[in-house]
Formats: sequence, structure tokens, C-alpha cells
Amino acid sequence: MVKIRIIPCLDVKDGRVVKGINFIDLIDAGDPVEQAKHYSENGADEICFLDISASLENRDTMVNVLKKTANEVFIPLTVGGGISSIDNINALLKAGADKVSINSAAIKNPDIIRKSSEYFGNQCIVVAVDAKKDKNDWYVYSHGGTINTGLLALEWIEKIQALGAGEILLTSMDKDGTKSGFDLDLLEKVSEFINIPVIASGGVGKLEHFYEGVTKGKANALLAASVFHFNEISIKEVKQYLLKKNIEIRL
Repeated sequence: MVKIRIIPCLDVKDGRVVKGINFIDLIDAGDPVEQAKHYSENGADEICFLDISASLENRDTMVNVLKKTANEVFIPLTVGGGISSIDNINALLKAGADKVSINSAAIKNPDIIRKSSEYFGNQCIVVAVDAKKDKNDWYVYSHGGTINTGLLALEWIEKIQALGAGEILLTSMDKDGTKSGFDLDLLEKVSEFINIPVIASGGVGKLEHFYEGVTKGKANALLAASVFHFNEISIKEVKQYLLKKNIEIRL
């Protein structure tokens, strides 16, 4: 059985970690390099950086954060936000990233998934999907959750896999920051037809939610932010809890 990964997510804006609810009302949550180092020392399996205000003028800020973190942290680093080309991906991998997460660029030009997976290896390519429910369907949002693309999330995820992505980072916008638990219905539906790993994101508020993400949502990795950033739950607590529940984890 594949061991479940626990991944703290650091949303970075202008060189600082921030956190909000439903993608808005952001508050400062600390220095990204120090946060990443703390999580690495306390059992995180990977670190995910999302540059939520990515643009040409602050791209260098994120590269510098990544370089500093790579010198301090020796677990896999994933970085996303504003990635639009093979050159972007190459620069981030050279700066110390182990994986890159593509979102809006993949929606605009799906072929970037195929090209980057072939060029760098699909183990480096994560495609992020921000999904929000409307009536009976989930729709894909781009540009930091601000634009409804009209794409049906389940159909888009199926296409992502066909194009060669190595992993999917699936965030429920309805659940983001609410601490009410993962969107288990969405996760379960995705897990029914996807063969590549799915990272569950959005909604963790207590230990039981991690367990549900694995047992009901069938996720391969569990990502959280608020509960870790504000010391409500530690990664060690999560792992000890899951271990007692007979979930295979990385120690």
C-alpha cells in the first residue's frame, strides 16, 4: 500500500505566508522559509508553496524564497502560481523545486501539461484544480479562484490525466479555510476514475478530517494550511492519529 503523505501548504503573497477563508480575507501567517524549516523538522513529507499573487514583478521574490528554503529544507518542495511556460518550470526546478504545480496556464493551454511532462518527467508535474460546486456539478476556477472557466471539474481532471500529469492537487473552494472537512463527495468521485495520485486540499479543521480524506475520499496525500500555521494541530499529531487508525504513513 502507498503511504499517505502529509503536506503543509504555504500560500505566499509578496514574500509572506498568508491564509484566508474561501480564497479571501487574507491574514499574515509568517515567514515562508522559517515555516518550511519548522514543518520539515516536525515530520512534513513535502512542502507546497503557492504564490497566490504571482506576476512578473514578484516572480523573483518567489524564486528567492525557494532558493533560501532549498538550502534549509531537505524534503520535496512543490511550487505553483503564475507558471505559464517551460522556461518558468525550468527556472523553478533549478531554484530548488522538486515539483511544479500548474493551474491557470494548463486551462489556457492544456498542451503545456503534455510538453512539460515529456520534457521534465511527469513526476515533476502537478496540475492544480480549484473546484467549486454549482447545483449538481463542480466547475473549475482559474486565476486564484476568481474566474469560473465553465469547465466541468470531473471532465477536466480526466483530461489532465490523459495529457500526462503526474499528480493532481484538488482544492475545494467551498471548503477552503472553513475547517469543516474535505469535500468527500468530490474526492470520492475523482478517485473512481483517476489512476494518478490525488492531493486533497481545502477544509481540514480536526484530526478526524485527515482520516476521512483517506478512508472516504481515497486521497493519496493530505494538504492543510490553517490548522498547521496557527498551531491548532501538529503534523506529528496527525501522523500519530493516523497510525493508530492503521493508516500507512511515512515516519
